[in-house]
Amino acid sequence: MVAFSSRQDLDFSPIGEKPPKSLLASVSFAVDDEKAMKQWLKIHDWPFTEIYGPVFSTGPYKYLSVLDPEGHQLYFVWALRETHSGPLSLIHAGWVVKDCAAMDKFYKDILGFHLYWHGGMEDGDTDWVDMQVPDGTDWIEYMLNVDPHADKRELGVMNHIALGVPDVRAAANQLEQAGVKLSEPPTIGRDGKWQLNLYDPDFTTVELMEFSPVEKPCCSEYTGPHPKP
Repeated sequence: MVAFSSRQDLDFSPIGEKPPKSLLASVSFAVDDEKAMKQWLKIHDWPFTEIYGPVFSTGPYKYLSVLDPEGHQLYFVWALRETHSGPLSLIHAGWVVKDCAAMDKFYKDILGFHLYWHGGMEDGDTDWVDMQVPDGTDWIEYMLNVDPHADKRELGVMNHIALGVPDVRAAANQLEQAGVKLSEPPTIGRDGKWQLNLYDPDFTTVELMEFSPVEKPCCSEYTGPHPKP
């Protein structure tokens, strides 16, 4: 486990003899009210499983296990833990999505996410849809128009996580000074933000991304607040 803050961490687990197509196994969201979250899911007839986690100095924590319409694993976590910031923060996670409308019914209509930005490789295309949490700045990214026969490397690019950093080019320099050989240079993405793609040994992408755009994005304007350091 790598801890970014008291409420953010990245967990690793063995993939077994028959690895799944997506090595991004799950994404967790913090919620404030345990009973309200369970009641909300019940009202919308969305199945969940209640799980108890380990004990911290401030007490045990519980979480809900939920699958979205395309089978992506989500956890809704609440805990009596102090919050402190770390040097990095997880700002979004992306998954291959086949049915954007079905996902919207869950993330938008049930969970209250809203559109943050959408764009594509070419003007007029929509290859990525960013759905932001209702009371924060993090988001889920729908990765659309992916070849159903995509190989492990392409799926590793699509099913990814992103870490927010204040300065991507400075982060790239720091990595190179530490002996990391970058496979590609930092670039300004179609969303107008500086970014740098890194790839772990299993080809899953870890994207370093600046918090705010430095130029006008393609395809659409931002409709929500940007994350902050």
